[in-house]
Amino acid sequence: MMTDGATRLPRLSVVIPSFERPAQLHACLEALACQCLPAAEFEVIVVDDGSAMPPRDIVATFSERLPVRLLEQQNAGPASARNAGARAARAAHIVFTDDDCRPDPQWLTALTACIATHPDAAIGGRIVNALPDRACSTASQLLIDFLYRFHNSDESDSRFLITANIAVARRPFIEIGGFDDSFPLAAGEDRDFCERWLEVPRRMVYCPGAIVHHAHDLTVSKFCRQHFNYGRGAHHLHRARTRRGQRGFRVESLRFYRDLMLAPYHSLQDRYTWSQSAMLSSLLLLSQLSYAIGYALERWRSRRSTLSPVRA
Repeated sequence: MMTDGATRLPRLSVVIPSFERPAQLHACLEALACQCLPAAEFEVIVVDDGSAMPPRDIVATFSERLPVRLLEQQNAGPASARNAGARAARAAHIVFTDDDCRPDPQWLTALTACIATHPDAAIGGRIVNALPDRACSTASQLLIDFLYRFHNSDESDSRFLITANIAVARRPFIEIGGFDDSFPLAAGEDRDFCERWLEVPRRMVYCPGAIVHHAHDLTVSKFCRQHFNYGRGAHHLHRARTRRGQRGFRVESLRFYRDLMLAPYHSLQDRYTWSQSAMLSSLLLLSQLSYAIGYALERWRSRRSTLSPVRA
């Protein structure tokens, strides 16, 4: 769009890292094409992280409905892909989501309103499970909900946000180095970013009206792998803390784990039967066991790499 002979800059740049999920990316872009915020107010940057077949055709399909462009890079992980999108962003504020998310039509409108009130804060929106009939997807959502309640009891002074739904001012994001590229997985890099953001110090705000629907179809095997990788990511988080001169390893209280296991039962009247709650609680326990195994294995690999003699 041209205004007074100059190109009008968008208010928001939406960055989507993507890897080998063309169907999910198509659904995400379709949701963005249905935003209530006028398309002239935002741009969309898809960063393909080394897919065997980059989604050029998919992005081209939406070129007449969205101000969308595609960046391509060799596989380096979602943290690197998000940073690449942020560097290419033209707007003063960057919004991150994932390719398996479907933003609500009011998503960008809600974020814009929150940014107007908190222009320098990192703003996190609400994540909703789009697959409520899948037990593992539901358990994964329960864990996210629990963590948000635990860390964000004061919405105006939040402590933890997830990269599937977060908006930040571009300048301070770049100033603190964005996401740490050394995190190889989609695990731990969001917690590391939140901690560094708060250390500056800067504020984080929870905006429950900014909703994305997360469509991550998980079998038990994929669920365990997901939380195994979260454990691996936690080891990288602890190493990053140590590099910043902080205590790396931190264990939550027994009350934290007790409340997590009981979380499904607190929703009995609203959503789940006793048997469903028992199954979900078991899956949450399995998530923590997988997490612990992933952490232990990644720590062992790191120590082994450090102690191995260098061969000439």
